[in-house]
Amino acid sequence: MGKAMSERKGILRAAGVLGATTICSRILGMARDMVVSRLFGAGMATDAFFAAFQIPNLLRRFFAEGALTAAFVPTFSQTLVQDGEEQARDLANLCFTLLTIVIGLVTLLGIICSPLIIRLMFPGFTAVPGKFDLTVLLNRLMFPYLFFISLVALCMGILNTLRHFFTPAVSTVFLNIAMITSAVLLRPFFQYPIVALAVGVVIGGVIQLALQLPVLWHKGYPIRPRFQFHHPKLKRIALLMVPATLGVGVYYLNITVGNILASLLPQGSVSYLYYAQRLFEFPQGVFTVAVAQAVLPAMSRQAAEGDLAAMKDSLNYGVRLTLFVTIPALVGLAVCAEPLLSLLFMGGQFTHAMALQSARALRFYSLGLSCVALVRVLAPAFYALQDTRTPVITAFIAFLLNLGFSLWLMGPLLHGGLALASSFSALANMSLLLWFLRRKVGLLGGTAIMRTALRALAASIPMGVATWWVLRLQDWSQGGQKLLKAGLLGGAVLTALCCYGLAMYLFRSEEMLEFSGIIRRKLPGGR
Repeated sequence: MGKAMSERKGILRAAGVLGATTICSRILGMARDMVVSRLFGAGMATDAFFAAFQIPNLLRRFFAEGALTAAFVPTFSQTLVQDGEEQARDLANLCFTLLTIVIGLVTLLGIICSPLIIRLMFPGFTAVPGKFDLTVLLNRLMFPYLFFISLVALCMGILNTLRHFFTPAVSTVFLNIAMITSAVLLRPFFQYPIVALAVGVVIGGVIQLALQLPVLWHKGYPIRPRFQFHHPKLKRIALLMVPATLGVGVYYLNITVGNILASLLPQGSVSYLYYAQRLFEFPQGVFTVAVAQAVLPAMSRQAAEGDLAAMKDSLNYGVRLTLFVTIPALVGLAVCAEPLLSLLFMGGQFTHAMALQSARALRFYSLGLSCVALVRVLAPAFYALQDTRTPVITAFIAFLLNLGFSLWLMGPLLHGGLALASSFSALANMSLLLWFLRRKVGLLGGTAIMRTALRALAASIPMGVATWWVLRLQDWSQGGQKLLKAGLLGGAVLTALCCYGLAMYLFRSEEMLEFSGIIRRKLPGGR
């Protein structure tokens, strides 16, 4: 029991570090999107940029942060536990060398084939003069980002397994800084001002990689070229990666399908979905991804040691932490959708009508927040057990459901229907993963999970009502008054946190008691 409690504290501590550093990145990400919305609005240029950026970004999430991490971390953890540091160091160098070669070729191929890729993925762009050509140009400029960020993802996997979380998490801050700086300073130097953003993306990728390498060297894992590609564990990683590509990335694949179909809808639809996704992903980036990244190395290590009970305990704790945060976040996003869009993006080229359209998509996305978050926590459990087949089955079913719902709902609900279809798909994927995992490893502590979910839902209802009442004091359709709006929205968020925290404390929520205990220990004289 003491070991389990120690592991839980380790997960919570790692999630706290990741969450705190990610907050900085997400705040800067919001600042970046505010700059983009004011400078470029929501029209042809932003549609072209978001579509072009989505392609290398999607490949990053599929193959680098998704499949590569899911396949590499369990194998690397097993090597470290069973074979020692020397073998783990050798495996890290082999993977880095091979990934450099493969991703380099993929990047080159992507640049060459950009016109074909854009034509296949965004067929509606050819109907607008200049939109297709601009998207191809931006895609070619940003494809090298895939090369740098894929290597960053491998470095993150190594460092997270070594229980170093700060540098990988904080490095994402520099992508946003590079994009903001480039948009503001370089915009006048290009025929198409939005090209400055694409330049910032590549600069950000270079900086992120440059930050990882010295830390790896300090941890005893200097990156050196290794070309002995006959290593048996390379083959194991490659075999795990193939199905993991779809298993981890179904959410992003669904988003891609949504954007492809959005290109057939009225102009601006791709941008509306993008701005909504940015706000939708904020609570995930701050906490959900942090929990997933903290839980995967722990579960991989426990699976390598053959301690299935400890692995299930870590998973149960990760699921409960996720529900504890995402259920109130779901309610908060739905209630605050218009105020958030009004405060953050409205102004300049971004009108109130655009804010309303984006808010509509955000409300539909928010319905699936907890489901998307749980998929990110549940799927790594299968990879820790080196089972990649099951997540592929669930992902494929979810993908088909998303496609069917999208085609059905995009007619009556336009881009809002695409967002709602994504939420339905996430619900199906989460449910299937839970069912298969229970069959594979037995009971998962469902009573404790359900208790956390019901308490969080019960606490979120009065929280949502109180937040809605505070927000009614301001007319969010009017421009300007940013300080007043920020103060009122901040007051609403503070009210929500107090209501939710008090309710969960009165419910004697284990998660709330742990958080309050941490806070008390941090105070002067705390124990």
